[in-house]
Amino acid sequence: MGDSRLRVVVVGAGYWGPNLVRNFNLSDDWDVAAVCDLDLERAERLASTTRTAVAVSSIEEALAIDGVDAVAIATPARTHESIALAAVAAGKHVLTEKPLADNVDSGERMVAAAASAGVVLMADHTFCYTPAVLKIADLIAAGELGDITFVDSVRINHGLVQPDVDVFWDLAPHDLSILDFILPGGLRPEGVFAHGGDPLRLGKACVGYLVMQLGDGVVAHVHANWLSPTKIRQLIVGGTRRTLVWDDLNPTQRVSVYDRGIDFITVTEDAERAAAQVSYRYGDTLVPALPEKEALSLMVAEFAAAIREGRAPRTDGHSALRVLNVLDATTRSLEAGSSLVTVDRDTEEIVA
Repeated sequence: MGDSRLRVVVVGAGYWGPNLVRNFNLSDDWDVAAVCDLDLERAERLASTTRTAVAVSSIEEALAIDGVDAVAIATPARTHESIALAAVAAGKHVLTEKPLADNVDSGERMVAAAASAGVVLMADHTFCYTPAVLKIADLIAAGELGDITFVDSVRINHGLVQPDVDVFWDLAPHDLSILDFILPGGLRPEGVFAHGGDPLRLGKACVGYLVMQLGDGVVAHVHANWLSPTKIRQLIVGGTRRTLVWDDLNPTQRVSVYDRGIDFITVTEDAERAAAQVSYRYGDTLVPALPEKEALSLMVAEFAAAIREGRAPRTDGHSALRVLNVLDATTRSLEAGSSLVTVDRDTEEIVA
C-alpha cells in the first residue's frame, strides 16, 4: 500500500489534532506528511508518534512539502477559512473540524472555493461515523420508523465552559450534524427559536434549548448544557411506525427501536361532526447489534474514498453549511429575545 497512500498534513496539535494524527497514521489509506502548529515543539512531539511526519510551524511550510494530497484542520473555527482557502488554492483536499467556520459567509466562501478548484471539502462530523448513527441512518432510510414525527436530543454535562463561544456553538454542532445525517433530505428547518440561560453571568448562554420547525407539525429539540452534574447523551427519534432511542453512554444497548406509539384515527359521522380516537400501541423492542469500530477510522476512510472516487463525502461542505446556518439562526434568535427566525439560505445553490 505504501506508494498508493494519500499524504495528509494535520494542522493543529492541540486537543483534536492528536486524534486525527493517530487515525490517519493507523490507516492503510494515509501517510501523515506533516504536523503543523504554531508551537513547533508541540508539533514535533506529535509528529514523532507517526511513521513519516515532519513538524512545521506554518501552513506555507506545510503546503510546500512535496506530494501532499490533503490538509486536515484541527484549529479554532475562526481560523478555518484562511487555512482552508490556502490549501484549496494549492490544489489540496480539505477536512475541517466542526463547525465548518465561525460564520456563514466564511463557510460559503470555503464551499465555493473548493467547488471552483475541484477538490473535496469534508467536515469532520465525527458522530456521523459512529456505528450507532450509521445504523440509525440506515433504519430511517429503510422506512423502519415510518414518517418522522419528532426529534428530541439531549447533550449535557458538567463543563467545559468555552472562552470564545456559547453552549450552542460548542455542543449543538454534534446534534445538528447527526440530524442532518439521518433526516431524509438533511436538516432544513423552516424556523428556529432558541432560549439561553446565563446563570454564571458570563455574557453568553451556558444552558440552551433549541427548537427547530421541520414542517408538517414536526419539531426537533436540542438541549445543551454545560452546568449539569450528570452527563447525558441521548437522541430520541419518533416515527409513525416505531420510535428509536440512542443512548451513547449505554455500551450494551446504544440503540433501541420500540414498536410503541400512538395512532390517531378520525371517524367522521357526517359533514359537520368528527370524533378523534386514540389508539395506543405496545409492541416489541429491537436492540440491533453494532460493530465495534472507531468513528474517526471510518471518517478518514470516507475522506480517502471521496478523493479517490471523485465524489462528495457523506459529510460534505453543503451538509456542514446546513449546520452552520442553523447555528447562525440560533444566535439571531437569542439576539432577538428568543424570537422565531427563518433559516433561508439554500446551501445547494452555492457553486464556484
